[in-house]
Amino acid sequence: MEIRSLRVETAPLEGITTWLFRRTHFSMFGGVDRYFTPFFSPVSEHILTAKDLRDLSPENNRGIPTVPQVMTKRAEDFLWAAEQARDLGFEEVNLNLGCPSGTVTAKGKGAGFLLRPDELDAFFDVVFSKVCLPVSVKTRIGFHDVEEFGRLLEIFNCYPIRELIVHPRLRGEFYKGPVHLDAFAAALESSRAPVTYNGDLVTLEDLTAFSERFPAVNTVMIGRGVIADPALLRKLRGGAAATREELQTYTQTLYQGYRAAYGYAGTAAQRMKELWFYLINLFDDGEKYAKKMRRVGNAAEYEHLEAGIFRDLNLLTQAHKPLDGTGKTAP
Repeated sequence: MEIRSLRVETAPLEGITTWLFRRTHFSMFGGVDRYFTPFFSPVSEHILTAKDLRDLSPENNRGIPTVPQVMTKRAEDFLWAAEQARDLGFEEVNLNLGCPSGTVTAKGKGAGFLLRPDELDAFFDVVFSKVCLPVSVKTRIGFHDVEEFGRLLEIFNCYPIRELIVHPRLRGEFYKGPVHLDAFAAALESSRAPVTYNGDLVTLEDLTAFSERFPAVNTVMIGRGVIADPALLRKLRGGAAATREELQTYTQTLYQGYRAAYGYAGTAAQRMKELWFYLINLFDDGEKYAKKMRRVGNAAEYEHLEAGIFRDLNLLTQAHKPLDGTGKTAP
């Protein structure tokens, strides 16, 4: 298919793709068909925390195509979360089966749920008998072994999943190493649900190569690539790369927005550190600044370092790979 006609969704990154990021990115760069929120995990009291309310607020998401993501292993908690999403005006809810964090998987959530396929099947059985919104699923292909994916696909095919978003890595691979494209191809061939690809799409060349290999796929999900190059999807649609001035306006808008939202410049600086872990890869020879950014301890240090990046480093037309925050080009 023509690469410009690809539908693109943005993957959730905890602490980065907040409502403020989504609003700022959507207004300045666009090109996104849907944003997925960082997951919220229902608590036993069935209340939305202040953080959840801030990120899911209709006011903060007005006019921005957004899908809330939920992480839980309890069907009753997911059903409650779906009701909250409906009441807030959302039209779909997404289940996280991909988070590889040890603190998450140890609780049997995220990718940890993939270890218990029978329990996952029972979970879906309850959810799809009662849920009030369409459900999409973001998943890895297994926990320990690619062979696990066959059983998982059998389970997914038993239920009316609106969209199956596949990150073709195992839990232990986190975000490094090659993706298992053969496993993705198997999902594309046998899934009853529409399949979306997620994983290592960082440049226009990546998107072109993927589309040439999988011309039947019309939707992809991009996470780190959009953080590293906010104009990536604008370029995909035929637009221009980001300019230095535009990026500086973008980062300052985010920084000042976080200062206003949290009422404390230090918290805003910590938020921006997480974004710069990826964004530094859009600048040449950024390793020294990447290391300094990781050590930033207060707002004054952050502001001084950001100014230095825009003053001293050459802006690239596409982000370095891998996106490991070092500013180094992949071998």
